[in-house]
Amino acid sequence: MVSTVDLAYPFAGRWLTQNSPANRVPSHGTALFATSFAIDFVPVNEAGRASPITFGSLLRPEPAEQFPGFGRPILAPVHGLVVGVHDTAPDHHAFRGLPSVGYAITQRRRAAAGWVALAGNHVMIQTRDGSVIAVCHLQHRSVQAQLGQSVRVGEPIGHCGNSGNSTEPHVHLQAIDRLDVLHASAVPITFGGHLPRNGEIIDAA
Repeated sequence: MVSTVDLAYPFAGRWLTQNSPANRVPSHGTALFATSFAIDFVPVNEAGRASPITFGSLLRPEPAEQFPGFGRPILAPVHGLVVGVHDTAPDHHAFRGLPSVGYAITQRRRAAAGWVALAGNHVMIQTRDGSVIAVCHLQHRSVQAQLGQSVRVGEPIGHCGNSGNSTEPHVHLQAIDRLDVLHASAVPITFGGHLPRNGEIIDAA
């Protein structure tokens, strides 16, 4: 097993880095489900923003469809074999401001429901060295990869959604050392030899 997996960015266009292991480990505040080195990317517009924050968005949940990145294509970040697919989780509303506080309170309940409840719609790709890359929070019924399919870097595998444990449309990536998430260990990742920090804007071709 390699010590670090180098990936391609799983998207084109402009995306904002969040929850990066370059800032802290575990990056999401927990090692549960081998997420120590996981990273998130939020699709943003040319100004580097997601959906504008309004007075209403601070008070009530917002439709995921109003975010500019909802439905953006998501690409395979690595060559490999598709060993896991989930496509039936609904996209829920986004939560910012006060609604995000209520959503955070229910975090423990989602974690207790297991990996799929957290990951939402996802694709898992096993590399030649045995590492498994999970690409999560995809749009409902958007997954294009099939179980047992070989994929190459840059192939479309789905669309950006807001399924699973997600407060707004984004894509979550993590690498693990085996398919069994409950017993897996987290594997560090880089992107072209670089690990972006929180707040860094990625302009991918």
